[in-house]
Amino acid sequence: MKSGLVTIKDLARELKISASTVSRALKNHPDISEATKKAVHELAEKLNYQPNAVALSLKQRRSNTIGVIIPEIVHYFFSSVISGIEDVAYDAGYNVIICQSNERYEREVANSKTLLASRVDGVLVSISKETEDFSHLFNLRNNNVPMVFYDRIVPGLEADQVIIDDFDAAYRVTKHLVDSGRKRIAHFAGPQKLLIGKHRKDGYIKAIREAGLEVDEKLIIEADSFEKARLAVMRLLNEKRDFDAIFAVNDLTAIGAMQTVQKRGIKIPDEIAIVGFSDGRFSGITDPTLTSVDQHGYEMGSIATQMLLKRISAEDDTYPFETRVLNADLIVRGSSI
Repeated sequence: MKSGLVTIKDLARELKISASTVSRALKNHPDISEATKKAVHELAEKLNYQPNAVALSLKQRRSNTIGVIIPEIVHYFFSSVISGIEDVAYDAGYNVIICQSNERYEREVANSKTLLASRVDGVLVSISKETEDFSHLFNLRNNNVPMVFYDRIVPGLEADQVIIDDFDAAYRVTKHLVDSGRKRIAHFAGPQKLLIGKHRKDGYIKAIREAGLEVDEKLIIEADSFEKARLAVMRLLNEKRDFDAIFAVNDLTAIGAMQTVQKRGIKIPDEIAIVGFSDGRFSGITDPTLTSVDQHGYEMGSIATQMLLKRISAEDDTYPFETRVLNADLIVRGSSI
């Protein structure tokens, strides 16, 4: 027998029966004798025969595969989302193709084309920081590929989505700092073209104004990475800006700020309080431990996948799109009290 994947024709040749008989025997068709079924199944197991998934998907018009476009797998939040996605998909008999955009628009476009060519039954999407043109996602919609957005959504594209209330979470973070006696709170913000970045900034501003404090635009800096946080802290300190707290858009940014502040001999939280966002695995092992917001990534991935599978299996594709808003929990630790 030639090397490579074993086919139904290979089994038929070995057993000297027709390929159609082998096919029906593998499906335990009642017209096939028990002896033939036994012989076919035993040979299939011996030769490690696997059904041709591509051929089956073309025949059934379903691949039992879903695609995931994720900005960065290295982030604890997104890796938690993936765990939730895979657990639900696996239990439902679906395979998962994971594509990482690495926060690049071009890669996100390539990801969408790959998933479309792979004939996935549906796609879960969280857009990249760079994405402003959404035509590739509208292309998926135009090709009747169901989509569910999670965390980062697309304005103007109607679809199911799972998010947290970023505005409220940021408001509660800032209010916690205000209630702790902080009056000059810097915000290291995410890109404002992303709704999550805009909503977190807006929540911060509302809490500042509600407390009767000044919104100082010079304390609002777009910094959403470890390195950008280091530069932002050094800039504030070198310019001798008066600030007593930092609310960072994510945990890695907060940790970058923490390390830089500590290297300058400034005590946390006595002199400067710091709060992150996402409650990753590092938040509980920093010194002091990091106050953060738990976004419940696993739950978000699970719910998004359930919504997608429901959309895939629906006979009526006209039922209204759904938005699920999950609660985000403020986890107070040593960096802010």
